[in-house]
Amino acid sequence: MKMMINKYVGELIEGNKTQNLISRRATEKEIREHIADSESLLSAINLKGLQVLDMGSGQGFPAIPLAIREPDSHFVLVESDLKKSQFLQGLVSKLGLQNAAVIRARVEDLGKGDEYRSHFDVVTCRAVAGLPTILEWGLPFLKIGGMLVAWKSARVGEEIEGSENALKVLGGIVHQVKNYEIGDKRNCLVFVLKEKECPLLYPRKGGLAKKRPL
Repeated sequence: MKMMINKYVGELIEGNKTQNLISRRATEKEIREHIADSESLLSAINLKGLQVLDMGSGQGFPAIPLAIREPDSHFVLVESDLKKSQFLQGLVSKLGLQNAAVIRARVEDLGKGDEYRSHFDVVTCRAVAGLPTILEWGLPFLKIGGMLVAWKSARVGEEIEGSENALKVLGGIVHQVKNYEIGDKRNCLVFVLKEKECPLLYPRKGGLAKKRPL
């Protein structure tokens, strides 16, 4: 497991030289902090044996560290950018991750299809969009009783307040907000429980979830 994490770090450092996956100035220490931030979920929820979808996987946070740590779970990484999705596919292959698959798609398109809608136990999303947008993208993927987890800063209170309508429309409820620290940064995980099925209208296509959040 440690060897796989070290290999992941090495691949990120190399890939970052040409693709700007994180920041051209990102140090190994900062990359390992991103990994620790991803792994913070494991202190709050047991993913063993669960079906997990990660939205906007980018450079692989949080899905790759979680897939390494939880080999008995299955992870679907969704990334719309061609170069990033190719990087992730190569990464999954080089790390020999049998429990991870990469799909190049927009989440609002994927969430409309029967294959993935209402299919997952957990949906994760780190540093992608505001909470109302994340809810519209993510809740349709979940089974009833499933959990959406959003990585947010410690100042997430306003986002939660601004998500009341989205939660009502989409059938979710804020279950827990877990605060934690990585290095000198204070962050939190927002857990949203899916209580009922989302209307078939959602997620809206054409980027409307981001342009006109619920």
